Amino acid sequence: MWQSYLNGLLVALGLIMAIGTQNAFVLAQSLRREHHLPVAALCIVCDAILVAAGVFGLATVLAQNPLLLAIARWGGAAFLLWYGTSALRRAFSKQSLEHGDAFKARSLRAVLLSALAVTLLNPHVYLDTVLLIGSLGAQQTEPGAYVAGAASASFLWFASLALGAAWLAPWLARPATWRLLDLLVAVMMFSVAYQLISA
Repeated sequence: MWQSYLNGLLVALGLIMAIGTQNAFVLAQSLRREHHLPVAALCIVCDAILVAAGVFGLATVLAQNPLLLAIARWGGAAFLLWYGTSALRRAFSKQSLEHGDAFKARSLRAVLLSALAVTLLNPHVYLDTVLLIGSLGAQQTEPGAYVAGAASASFLWFASLALGAAWLAPWLARPATWRLLDLLVAVMMFSVAYQLISA
C-alpha cells in the first residue's frame, strides 16, 4: 500500500512541479493575494478527479488486455525517462518564473472560471493526469493508495504555492532554484521508470 502511495506522490510531484500555465496562474494569484486559496483548492480537486478517472477507468481496460498493459508499462517508462531527461536539460539551462502584472483584480467567480480554463483547457493536464499518471496508477497493486498519493502531491504543491508565494517569490526568480527542482524531478522520474522496467 505504501509503495503505491509513494509512487503516486513522486510521479505527481515530478509532473506538477514543472513551470507551466497552471503553476504560473496559481503563483500569480498568490503573489497578488487575489482569491489564491480557492484557486489552489480548485486545482487540487481537479487534479484528484482527473487522476482518479484515469486510474480507475484505465485499470479495468488494462486488466482485460495484457497487450495494453505492456504498452502502458513500457510507454509510461519511456515517457518518464524522456521527462526526466528533459528535466536534466532544463536544470543546466538558465530559467526563472516571470510573474508580470498579467492578472487584473477580479471577482472570485471570474478568478475561479479562469482557473478552470487554465486547468481543463490545457491538453497537457489530460496527458499528465489522465493518461500518464492514470495509466501508471492502473498498474499499481493498490490503485486507491496511488490516487491518494497523487492527490497528496497536488495538495502539497498548490498549498505551498498559495501559502508561501510571498516567501517563495525571491527564490523562484533565481535560476538555481529551478535547477534544483528540475534535478529532483529527474531523480523522481528515473526512479519510478526503473520500478516499472524492473517489475
